[in-house]
Amino acid sequence: MALDRATGLAESARALADGEVTSRALVEQALERIATSQGSLNAFRVVRAEAALAEADAADKELAAGVRRPLLGVPVAVKDDMDVAGEPTAFGCQGEFPAVAQDGEAVRRLRAAGAVVVGKTNTCEFGQWPFTEGPAFGATRNPWSAEHTPGGSSGGSAAAVAAGLVPAALGSDGAGSVRIPASWTHLIGIKPQRGRISTWPLGESFQGITVNGTLARTVADAALLLDAASGNHDLDPHRPPGIDACGAVGRDPGRLRIALALKPPFTALPARLRPEVRAKVVELAEKLAALGHTVEEADPPYGQIGLTFIPRATVGLAERVGEAPFPALLDRRTRDAARLGRLLGGAPLRAARRAEAVLHRRIGGFFTSYDVILAPTTAAPPPRIGSMLKLGGLATDRAMIAACPFAWPWNVLGWPGVNVPAGFVGQGLPVGAQLLGPANSEPLLVSLAAQLEAELRWHEAWPPVREIATDSPAA
Repeated sequence: MALDRATGLAESARALADGEVTSRALVEQALERIATSQGSLNAFRVVRAEAALAEADAADKELAAGVRRPLLGVPVAVKDDMDVAGEPTAFGCQGEFPAVAQDGEAVRRLRAAGAVVVGKTNTCEFGQWPFTEGPAFGATRNPWSAEHTPGGSSGGSAAAVAAGLVPAALGSDGAGSVRIPASWTHLIGIKPQRGRISTWPLGESFQGITVNGTLARTVADAALLLDAASGNHDLDPHRPPGIDACGAVGRDPGRLRIALALKPPFTALPARLRPEVRAKVVELAEKLAALGHTVEEADPPYGQIGLTFIPRATVGLAERVGEAPFPALLDRRTRDAARLGRLLGGAPLRAARRAEAVLHRRIGGFFTSYDVILAPTTAAPPPRIGSMLKLGGLATDRAMIAACPFAWPWNVLGWPGVNVPAGFVGQGLPVGAQLLGPANSEPLLVSLAAQLEAELRWHEAWPPVREIATDSPAA
């Protein structure tokens, strides 16, 4: 039998284990969908057609022999900032990159769970921006509207999952880069605790603000991928205690105290929550109240948290640029930001890293009054393709902060956050909301997200097929 594009990660794994479908059939379907949509959505940088089919055949042999692993034979995708043995890792940059020799730890763990990695998805240059466009690969488009971005920097993974090309994918999140594209493509996006999913061969990515996370259509599928990818390399500096995300999906979260935080954290540039997005987040708050939770407006004591983000982000970028094989091909905005990072790499970086403990205590104190924060994921719906691509550095920063001022503080803190769909605005453009918690709170956030999903059934909405399979150019 064949499974349609609505078949999720858990259901695909079950069907494979029960012998209802073969891994080769599922991988062939995924590859066909990718090929059909690549000219319109442009979600993938690398498609591993031959290798994935060989891995599917090997999975089918294991299944026939009675072997069972959580994702044995299921096709998934990973973002092109993660190493997959035998493939290049370009991370959105121009140039010809050599194949890497070894899987990164997150990919190794997915393979250990039995998953078949069908390809590597597009991301903007070094994952800096909330759009997935660039001269290296063109523009990745939103399955809900081809004229709009799916967001970034995990826009390729989000587009692939939202269009049903694969049932789930890994992304990474350094300032909202899983949660922002999840919100703009109507997905669940889990940004886990720092260290939950290893970033090895980097012990820390972008000075610890970037973590790997999961994108899926349902909470159960996002949790399943999280459990499969979680774990540490022996040399990882951050090793949080283990969790059971899947076990939290069906668990009653209890009656929670939820803070509705609608005010953007302080930034040096203006940010304003658009009224249509605010209305959708407030609707979610009302739904949570109807489910028995206590919801009241309250904003976390963020203070000047942005002063700690900039040194870490720019120094992390400078480290990447210093290793780039083709620095002359990098975007001018990248080179300028890396130059700033080289200036901030001494005392300012040390001060920013020391400040994290102070922020943990201050914002952690907020969680003595509240269990969870509900906040907008973005301040605006997805922008049009090309609207930020040609801007200068300051203009890009202004546009980026105006659209996405809410996600990045949780990267400084290293704590978990989950994007959930909040509905549609304007001409059917998706927007989302974040459930945010303190350290190691993924099970609580997952159980609350699953409770909302059971009521709102957001996974039953699909983008129009005409947007996915058109022959419009990729750039």
